[in-house]
Amino acid sequence: MSHPRDLPNLLDRMNLMTRLFRLRRRRRVSLLLAGAIALVLVICSGLQPAPVRADVPRHYDELEFPPLREVQLPPYTRVQLNNGLVAYLVEDHELPLVSGSAMLRIGSRVEPAESVGLASIVGEVIRSGGSQSHPGDALNELLEQRAALIESGMDTVSGISGFGSLTEDLDEVFALFAEVLREPAFPQDKIDLSKTRWRGSIARRNDQPSGILSREFGKLIYGADSPYARTVEYSTLDRIDRDALVAFHRQYYRPDTTLLGIVGDFDTAEMRSRLEAAFGDWQPDPSMPPPDLTLPDVAQASAGGVYFIDRPQLTQSYIQMGHLGGKLSDPDYTSLSVLNQVLNGFSGQLTNEVRSRQGLAYVVYGYWSPRFDYPGLFVGGGQTRSEATVDFIRAWTGEIEKVRTQPISDEALQLAKESELNSFVFNFQTPAQLMSRLMRYEYYDYPEDFIFRYQREVEATTAEDILRAAKTHLQPENLVTLVVGNGEAIQPPLNSIAADGQVIPLELGDP
Repeated sequence: MSHPRDLPNLLDRMNLMTRLFRLRRRRRVSLLLAGAIALVLVICSGLQPAPVRADVPRHYDELEFPPLREVQLPPYTRVQLNNGLVAYLVEDHELPLVSGSAMLRIGSRVEPAESVGLASIVGEVIRSGGSQSHPGDALNELLEQRAALIESGMDTVSGISGFGSLTEDLDEVFALFAEVLREPAFPQDKIDLSKTRWRGSIARRNDQPSGILSREFGKLIYGADSPYARTVEYSTLDRIDRDALVAFHRQYYRPDTTLLGIVGDFDTAEMRSRLEAAFGDWQPDPSMPPPDLTLPDVAQASAGGVYFIDRPQLTQSYIQMGHLGGKLSDPDYTSLSVLNQVLNGFSGQLTNEVRSRQGLAYVVYGYWSPRFDYPGLFVGGGQTRSEATVDFIRAWTGEIEKVRTQPISDEALQLAKESELNSFVFNFQTPAQLMSRLMRYEYYDYPEDFIFRYQREVEATTAEDILRAAKTHLQPENLVTLVVGNGEAIQPPLNSIAADGQVIPLELGDP
């Protein structure tokens, strides 16, 4: 079982429920429409249809598209209970469904270094173990009978819990959701099952070269002991017991660190009453000290260098290059986002040059990837045949140097801006998606109009902005290069591209 460090927002995942409901409704309509058409054809079977003349296809330059739909926030209500819990409420009566997601200021980065994996197991067993009144298996049966869901998890920067139900079952499901969040049972058998899955994941973690590459590259950038790169080990699992889960929940699951968003077919006044009934008397455990939410310091652990992990069985090389990046609050974030479009995609410089023209890659990419409240990465790389490894790295770094030293063309700029704006709009198609953005911005203390600022800034971005941002933030001297591949088959050897001719081998060893 894979345990990813970053889980998708549950509000986004709960859109699946809405889509399935719509699909069923559309299917019924389609069947009725098909039957009506068939009946008309039978009635009119004796009539001679007029010939149909096909339209002459138009050149793509002649196609006209409507302007992008303006992103608008839905009407919403922000509620704060006396105990500090904050909730965003958005009514959406299109379908008889309600979904909600809670973000808690936790995340695996707050867990003790000697107990890595604790936060993830807490996030899993809160749901799988059920509450003190409704054990996990009984809870599963209740939800299945109502086509409802309750989920929970933990990523690097937050704890996540959520629910989804039909409107008619909202009272019962919402009460169960609050119960699971506040009063988890943490049964020993579910804890043991989670730890067993983790052990299986550890045992298999060196099977996939892509997994090795991502894991070890993170350690090179953030440091092996950083909460943004450390890994679960057998030894850290052995230190995790039920008492540790209970203590973690008592300390970190609190109303004043919880942000809740609810979208769907409900009345706002009635939902406020549900919130008070379910969470109004929730108080922090007085026996536990307030959680220390100070963020860990971040600095690049390895300043440049070429690193290699030998996997003789491979016929191709897996390559990752990059250095420490920045935050979304950086003034150059918008310019760097447009730069991502310049570099990537089927029309991007990396694809056109490294893959299409030189034929050096199966996969190639290069992204400025910031985070909300800690530095992200500038990261790129790809996959290529073993004997093309050095040529691939040279070609990739050459394209990065181009965007640092040469302004892009007006045509490339316009295409990149349009691509960014077009893809951006699709993040805000539903009230649930907009709600999740509002929650994230409050969670990380970003301004509410961050969405609209970003759109305006993309439209105003110039080639000079991109060149300046690339010169400032893309740093060849700090570039870390990691290759997972067959050392004997890589010719010319990797030391031909190392600044000092030295390649640093990394040993994985047995888990």
